[in-house]
Amino acid sequence: MMRKTSLVLLGAAAGAALTLLAVQPRVLALGGSAVAAAADTYRQLNLFGDVFERVRSDYVEKPVDSKLIESAINGMLTGLDPHSSYMDAKSFRDMQVQTRGEFGGLGIEVTMEDGLVKVVAPIDETPAARAGILANDLITHLNDEPVQGLTLTQAVEKMRGAPNTKLKLRIIRKPQTQPIEVTLTREVIRVRTVRSRDEGEDVAYIRLTQFNEQTTEGLKKAINDLSAKLGDKLKGYVIDLRNNPGGLLDQAISVSDAFLEKGEIVSTRGRNAEETQRFNARAGDLTKGKPVIVMINGGSASASEIVAGALQDHKRATVIGSRSFGKASVQTIIPLGPSNGALRLTTARYYTPSGTSIQATGINPDIEVLQDVPDEMKARGDSKGEASLRGHLKADGDEKTGSQSYIPPEAKDDKALHMALDLLRGIKVNSAFPPNPKAAALKQ
Repeated sequence: MMRKTSLVLLGAAAGAALTLLAVQPRVLALGGSAVAAAADTYRQLNLFGDVFERVRSDYVEKPVDSKLIESAINGMLTGLDPHSSYMDAKSFRDMQVQTRGEFGGLGIEVTMEDGLVKVVAPIDETPAARAGILANDLITHLNDEPVQGLTLTQAVEKMRGAPNTKLKLRIIRKPQTQPIEVTLTREVIRVRTVRSRDEGEDVAYIRLTQFNEQTTEGLKKAINDLSAKLGDKLKGYVIDLRNNPGGLLDQAISVSDAFLEKGEIVSTRGRNAEETQRFNARAGDLTKGKPVIVMINGGSASASEIVAGALQDHKRATVIGSRSFGKASVQTIIPLGPSNGALRLTTARYYTPSGTSIQATGINPDIEVLQDVPDEMKARGDSKGEASLRGHLKADGDEKTGSQSYIPPEAKDDKALHMALDLLRGIKVNSAFPPNPKAAALKQ
C-alpha cells in the first residue's frame, strides 16, 4: 500500500499542510549488525513496557492510559527537533482548517479584552460585515450564554459552525448604553492571508500573513487589481513577508513562481539521496518584470524564507529589513487513522536555488533596515530565531540567532516600508537595487 502524507513547512509559529506526497514502502535486507541493533531496540521497548506498567500500577493517582501513551509519543517526537510532534484528532482537524484557510463561521477577526470578545475587524462580504458588525464591538453573549469565563479559543469554537446555522450575538458598542442583539447565519469564510493597497497611487503594496491554500489565488487577485488600478503609473511592488511564520510548501513555490520566468525555486533533500526533489518555475511573471522589493524580519520563517530566498538568488527582487528566522526544514503530516490524529515529522531540509541552506542562519537582507523600537517594546522586539530552539537541526556553517521582528503599527513610522518606497520612486539609490539578473549564478 501507498501511504498518503502531507508536506508542510512550519515556521516560528505553527504552520500546516495538505499537499499530498506518496511514500513507497522500503524493502530492507538486514545484516548481522542490523539484527543486533534490532534486538537492542526490542530490549528498549520492553523497558518502556515495564515503566508503563509500573506507572499504571503505582502512581499516586490512577492515570489515564491514553494520556500516558500520548505523552510518551510526544516525548519521543519533541526529542528529535522543535518541529516534530504528535497531534491528537482535534489538533489534526484544527490544522486542516488552518491550512485550508476556510471554515464555517461569521467572518470576524477577534481578540480578547477584559474577558469579552473584541472585534478587531469584520471580513468583507461576510455575514458579520453585512450585519454591520464594527471594529471595537464587544461581544458579551453567544446564543444568550455569556462569553465571560471562556478562553478566546473556546469563544471562537462557539462562533464557528456548519454553514447555514444561526448564532445570536449580544454586542456592546460604545458610546451606546444599550446592548445590540443580532442573529447571523454562518457561511463558508475564507481566511484573508493576502492584504493589499496602493501606496501613493504609484506603488503596489502586498502583505502575505501566512501560506495556506488561499494564498496564491489571493496574491494573483491583488496583483491583477493593483496593476489595473495603477496602470502606467505603477513603479513596482512591495511584498511584505515580515512576521509571516510560513505554511504550505506548494504555496511557497507557487507564490515564488508568480514573479519568476524560469529556474529552480527550491530543492528538498531527505535522508536518502533518491528523495531529493527540485521545484522549478514556469514561464509567466505576473508582474511583467516590474521591480519587486521583499521585506523580511526575524519573524519571517520557513515558507516566507523560501520565497525571499528564491527571489533573492535569482536577482528578481531586492530583500530589505532584518535577518530572517532561519528555519529550513520540511515537516510531513502523516495521518494515523480515524480518531488517532497524525504525526508531524521532519523529513527533509530545503535549499535555496543557489544550493544554500539557511537552517539556523536565516536570510540576510540585501539592505538592512532596522526599526526604531519603543522602550516598552525593546524586551520583545526581537525574534530569537531557529538557532535558539533546543534540539534544532544544526547549520552547515556558523549559526546566527536573534533578529529584529518589530513592525511599527503606523505606516508613517515604518522605516523599511519608507526605504522600499523611496527606492522604487528613485528618491534613494542603493547598489542592491535594482538587482542585476545577469549576476545570478544559478542552476537553471
